Amino acid sequence: MVSCLVCKGRLFCGLKKCPLLEKARFASSVRVGREVSGDSPPNAFIGWNNYPSVYAGPLISVCGTPANSPADLYGLGFDEIIAGTEGMVRGMKRAKVNDPMSIGVLRDAVMSVKTVQMEAKFVRPPSFKMSFSGVSQPTGPSAEIHRMRLTSNPSIPRKVDEFAEEKVKVREAMGELKESGFEYYYLQKLLSAGLLGVKKKLVPTRWSITATDRIIGDDYIRELKDYPSVNEFTVYSNTYLHNHYEILLLPGPWEFEQFEAWWAGSLWAQGESKVAHEYEPYGGRSKYADEEGGGYYAGRMAVAEGLVDMRKQARAIVFREIYDGYRLPVGVWQVRESVRKAFENKPEKFATRGEALASITSRLKRPMSQFLTRSIVLRQRKLIDF
Repeated sequence: MVSCLVCKGRLFCGLKKCPLLEKARFASSVRVGREVSGDSPPNAFIGWNNYPSVYAGPLISVCGTPANSPADLYGLGFDEIIAGTEGMVRGMKRAKVNDPMSIGVLRDAVMSVKTVQMEAKFVRPPSFKMSFSGVSQPTGPSAEIHRMRLTSNPSIPRKVDEFAEEKVKVREAMGELKESGFEYYYLQKLLSAGLLGVKKKLVPTRWSITATDRIIGDDYIRELKDYPSVNEFTVYSNTYLHNHYEILLLPGPWEFEQFEAWWAGSLWAQGESKVAHEYEPYGGRSKYADEEGGGYYAGRMAVAEGLVDMRKQARAIVFREIYDGYRLPVGVWQVRESVRKAFENKPEKFATRGEALASITSRLKRPMSQFLTRSIVLRQRKLIDF
């Protein structure tokens, strides 16, 4: 039996629904009729159940001021995140993943870099339930959509429009768009809506998030390998939503390691506390990070981005402790943004590895020995570490 910590709602257990995510669902205060209209951030949600025939549709803002991307949610508490997302009604329509044109005007909405106005009519009034995922951000009430149309002109960059028409590999298109200044969350939406690639396909939102983290992370890692190593033992720290992060950069060529220490009673560790661990050598890894899933790739991308901004490379370790107050899944954007914010904080710098680990240990709740026994990077003995 696959543990909940490894599964994280991906139904590896064989159940049709995740009982932990179902337990997290609750009634929304938003009441919506069959017809809605208003300003909405250009976004779409592509489901993954019954792939390759999935539910796809818009996320329509029906109340409040919607967040343009999950990055805008950073710093909010659980109640504020719920209040900011429960007004995002999810429209659903059956679509074949190899026929992205079937989602119609939704493609134009996703390509827009500005808020669009949309009208939609549902088959029946949306349900009053909010849905949660271990990967993507929460969504509000949902219902099958009968029809939708844009009532304002989307603002579509020419370069994006060109890639939507051309047959260019996803990695090449995403890399060029990133270099042109388009940010992570915009690129992730383009991939999900089937706007990138040689064979244009819809990509379920939860898969597109991890895929975008992997692709952009790979680009950053190729770049940082041309930079000199950090010459001090550097530590960045951050805490958010009952998640605590310690990021240790050690001198040497690129390696990456991430720990997830889950407290008993936290979201995926209901019975007992557990520590997940993943590692990547200089040459990369070919196997998917099953122990940590999307959280691993979100942390990896953010660390590589931080190093590129520093124009340095390093042996990097992320210590993530998840306490029992983290009982509501908000998505792996929380990992990505928490690590990004850690790099914005003032770092600590030390002359030896021992001093750096002593500082980290003072802020962790678990004994360092629990990490040392599984660490690959810290068990390496290099003269520069002493």
